Amino acid sequence: MKNCELLARFCSRLVAIERRSVLTRECYRFEIKRFLEFLEENNTSLKDAGASILSDYIVMRNKIDEIDPRSVAKAVSALRSFFRFLADEKYLKENPASLLESPKRMMKLPEVLDKKTIEDLLDIIDTSTANGCRDRCLFELIYSAGLRVSEASALNLKDIDITGGVAKVRGKGSKERLVLFGEEASSRLKIYLEEVRPKLAGIVNKSPALFIGRNGKRLSRKGIWKNYAKHAMLAGTSSHIHTLRHSFATSLLAGGADLRTVQELLGHADLSTTQIYTHVDTAVLRENHKRYLPRLSAEM
Repeated sequence: MKNCELLARFCSRLVAIERRSVLTRECYRFEIKRFLEFLEENNTSLKDAGASILSDYIVMRNKIDEIDPRSVAKAVSALRSFFRFLADEKYLKENPASLLESPKRMMKLPEVLDKKTIEDLLDIIDTSTANGCRDRCLFELIYSAGLRVSEASALNLKDIDITGGVAKVRGKGSKERLVLFGEEASSRLKIYLEEVRPKLAGIVNKSPALFIGRNGKRLSRKGIWKNYAKHAMLAGTSSHIHTLRHSFATSLLAGGADLRTVQELLGHADLSTTQIYTHVDTAVLRENHKRYLPRLSAEM
């Protein structure tokens, strides 16, 4: 079987059997395609690709392509998955990728914005235009519900219950969950759906997407990133849109929400992923320190 056919079957398995997201499939497709090109450049067949060849590939990606440790870890994960597929298909007797080790990743605290900065950023959006009104609604919803950009882009009209303040989203691995959003997001959604979206959709457009562009098509992840970056620059912040999700989680924990609740709302599969937000809000720690140890605080 040709390499291109193996790659196609592998990508189909990722979605159909392993239930990986489309984004993961495309990431793995790119990585394995790059790996197969590397084999051709080195006159090596896939069946002859042992552990040393895999290591050489990772070194090449690290030094020549200059990818960071996080991308190296993704490359290793893609190779492990691909060679596991080859072993399951009896194409290979052994899985040399099982010997690969992922680089240790340093814990990086997420960037967060305080409430005032977020309000200033949202208020700077010109809501007199259709696109501005849509973006104001979109970013308010992302912040209020703690959505990923991909989740916001994938929302359909039927997924939103404005009255109940509830939305059904599809997260990583196509897992569905319910999220909550506040009164401000509900108000913005009502205006957007009644007054703005019909203008963007046009007369004959029947797109099920909640957020659409001027062409009536679903607003893409890249489109959302681009629009947010424009507004963030005008607001004087270099933050990325994912910062709204980080700020949502941090605000919940600072307000007294337990980790399990935040984990459920964010759609994290592992509680350890949510725990990183407990390292962010030192202001709450200082306040409790002053409240319960006032004498000690005065001496410091």
